[in-house]
Amino acid sequence: MAVKREEMMAAIRGRHSVRSYSDRPIGENVAASLRREIEAANEECGLRMALVLNEPKAFAGRMAKYGKFRNVKNYIAVIGKRRPHLNEDAGYGGERVVLKAQLLGLGTCWVGLTYSKRKSPVKIKRGEKLVCVIAVGYGEEPGRPHKSKSFKDVTDIGGEVSDAFRDGIEAALLAPTAVNQQKFRFLLEEDGTVHVKATGGFFSDVDLGIVARHFEAASGIPVKRY
Repeated sequence: MAVKREEMMAAIRGRHSVRSYSDRPIGENVAASLRREIEAANEECGLRMALVLNEPKAFAGRMAKYGKFRNVKNYIAVIGKRRPHLNEDAGYGGERVVLKAQLLGLGTCWVGLTYSKRKSPVKIKRGEKLVCVIAVGYGEEPGRPHKSKSFKDVTDIGGEVSDAFRDGIEAALLAPTAVNQQKFRFLLEEDGTVHVKATGGFFSDVDLGIVARHFEAASGIPVKRY
């Protein structure tokens, strides 16, 4: 069943990065719903994301403590064949699953480096790349809103725009980005085509896919990412 735009906006506004999780397990029905969304996102974006449950080793080391993660036992491995724009596709497909997790009552957090690839049981095939992982589970708290840039900070548009476009930018500014850098910019062509480009920064190519997903979910307007 398709999610109504109002519900999706509620998920976007309610989603905050969660780093500390309870011991409550993800039940079979919720896990099945999450896997179905992962399969759909994999097909859409040419990825091989996988849900890993009850596996604490990847977040048991010093890196996870440095990242202030606690009790992470479940995560989504974001994997794809090495190719141009894999990272953008990883962000775009992964955030689809993040928003589904929010609708299912789960907390999430994108994780680029502060986990152990070596200790994870996920097998990476020849020619593939583990782009990052997404911690998932029932948070001890819902997370906190981050400081945000303004509409003018992330667009090159001086004139009037549609309400749908403004809704899209609002949603993009609520998207998770690496260290909350928000290094992206939206461009609007005369023919109505919307582009989003990274402006540099750590993991900004993954961020590009994430913010494009938010913009499209809120506005219904397609975005050219590359």
